[in-house]
Amino acid sequence: MKIAFQMDPIESVNINADSTFRIAEEAQARGHEIYYYLPDDLAYEEGRITARARSLKVQRIQGDHAKLGPEHKIDLADMDVVWLRQDPPFDMHYITTTHLLDRIADSTFVVNNPFWVRNSPEKLMVLDFIDFMPPTTIARDLRTIREFKAKHGDIILKPLYGNGGAGVFRLDANDRNLASLHELFTGTSREPLIAQKFLPAVSAGDKRVILVDGEPVGAINRVPAEGETRSNLHVGGRAEKVELTERDKEICAALGPVLKEKDLIFVGIDVIGDYITEINVTSPTGIQELERFDGINVAAKIWEAIEARVAAR
Repeated sequence: MKIAFQMDPIESVNINADSTFRIAEEAQARGHEIYYYLPDDLAYEEGRITARARSLKVQRIQGDHAKLGPEHKIDLADMDVVWLRQDPPFDMHYITTTHLLDRIADSTFVVNNPFWVRNSPEKLMVLDFIDFMPPTTIARDLRTIREFKAKHGDIILKPLYGNGGAGVFRLDANDRNLASLHELFTGTSREPLIAQKFLPAVSAGDKRVILVDGEPVGAINRVPAEGETRSNLHVGGRAEKVELTERDKEICAALGPVLKEKDLIFVGIDVIGDYITEINVTSPTGIQELERFDGINVAAKIWEAIEARVAAR
């Protein structure tokens, strides 16, 4: 197949951790033809969706991991698969790319489905599964957030469309910074905030469960560094091997059919204790860590699902 990756600059990725690199590596091993372009290179041109792309070959040599051909314009309707893999922020630029990629849906399989990526932000899709999530409030109004904090005492406050642990604050019962943080957030963004009851179980880890075409394939546990609330790996969290619990399987059984129906092929959900906090569909990570811990080829499972979908179209 002809595969195009819409992603952030490939030159700067960590080849031992980046999921997009691993997906591209597996595509290459399966004999697919790979192209690469940046979100800024995407365009609508008189009815065509185009990108200024370059052919791509990957190898596991950090610093020399991407061999790029000369830039040329491609019509994305000529691709079999386009991967939507740039990282958030989930802003209007990101959203516009999903609108443009929607326009090739009849000819090209876009992963994850751009319509549902646009309509399923990480911290909003989870609201459809209230029985599995911690107490949560989404609001821009300070009074509403104050009432939530008064009710639950110890909370997590973060930007609704943030990612990677950026801007995540724990406000315990004795904290006096809510008003200042609210002022800071609302002074720089028009977006609401999300507040959730703090889950003490996070000290034992924030589990990333990976689902492929609605089926769980495994999980890694991300343990916060000493003195840190956030467990994200790039802010010092430590990855550990972990098994799926019965509660994890129950959550996946509820989510799986919905993800499959929406063509959300590669999804990572975040589970703390018995609760799901996010459903990551924009640019989930964790493949390489899971492969190292469990010895399974997650990237191959992803491509098997995609190849089956393309063959059925």
